[in-house]
Order: sequence, then C-alpha cells, then structure tokens
Amino acid sequence: MGRPSKALLTRERIARAALQVVDEEGPDGLTMRALAERLGVKAASLYNHIESKDALVDTVSELVNSEIDHAPLSDADWRSGLAAYARGYRAVFVRHPNAVSLLARRRVVADNALRGYDALLALLGRAGLGPADAAEVAAALDFLVLGSALETFGAGFTREPAGYRPEYPALADALDGAYADGSGATELDDRGFELGLRLLVDGVELRTR
Repeated sequence: MGRPSKALLTRERIARAALQVVDEEGPDGLTMRALAERLGVKAASLYNHIESKDALVDTVSELVNSEIDHAPLSDADWRSGLAAYARGYRAVFVRHPNAVSLLARRRVVADNALRGYDALLALLGRAGLGPADAAEVAAALDFLVLGSALETFGAGFTREPAGYRPEYPALADALDGAYADGSGATELDDRGFELGLRLLVDGVELRTR
C-alpha cells in the first residue's frame, strides 16, 4: 500500500478535536484518551504531535485566540474600535464558554494572543492613556468579556418574576422591568454586557482628559 496522501494526524486537527471535546464535555472531559477516541487513534499516537497535556491546552488556546478578530483595534476611532473588538472577543467565548475556565488562568504565550494584547494596548495608547492605565483597562476588559461569557445572569433566576414576591421585592421589580418587552435571559445578559462596555469606554475617556 502507498503512503496516505495526507497525514492522518496534524497538530491543527488534534487542536480542533480537543476544542470540540471541551465544548461538548467541559474542560474535565479533555483527556488524551478521550481525544484519541474522538480521532480514532491510539493515545500514544498523539504524542508524536503533542508532547503533553499542558501542550495540548496551549494548542487549544492558540486555536481559540485565532478566532478573535483584532482588526477593529486598528480603527482610527478608538471608541468604536475598542467596542467592536470587545464584542467580537466576547462572541468567541460565548461560542466556547467551557474554554473560559480552561484558558483564563493560562500563561499568555501564543503569538496571536500576544499580538492581540499588543494591538489593544497600542489602541489605548492612541486614546491617550499612559502604559500603566492602559494595562488596567486591558485587565478590566478581560474581566468584563470573560466573566460575561462564562456566567449567565438572567438564567440564574429560574422563577417567574412574581415568584420572588414578597420575599425579594426589589429582585421581582427588576426582573419584571427587564422582561417587560418580552425579551429573555439571553437578551438581559447581552444588555448587561453592553452597559458594562459603555461604562468602560466612558471611563477610558475620562482618564484621558
């Protein structure tokens, strides 16, 4: 038999399969054995391409980061660029919420991630922030984006608003108001993120005055 026209395994194929495992089973489901089963190979075969579980998580991080669009960070209008970048950044982790806890405390080593942070800090510099203030804003943006992708606020309240009366009247009033237009928990979460983003952008502007 001749050699196959392309390798059965590549680092990228392994990374994509690993991300699928995380998406479907959560970070605890990502084991070399589970990954090998998904790819239809023996676990030992993976080590020809990925040297360790730690390296595997790095490849997943690279793959997720490659989905983040950094183009808005070159926008001449830093306000619209920052907002567009934040929305796109959040959208990636909304698609891969299980990746947040897997990657959030990882070291930042991938070139695409480092380029993204460099572009973000450069944009904040163009907005008029000094390096220390820019670092604080970048951290705040990470907290806002990753926190909003990981947690659902609205869906945590499982009763109808009236079900919280009379014990929790302020909560009942707030949920009544939030859902008065027929929207649901997802829309409430999105509006909460947008409010946080507006406050962050306004705060940057205040610091540059």
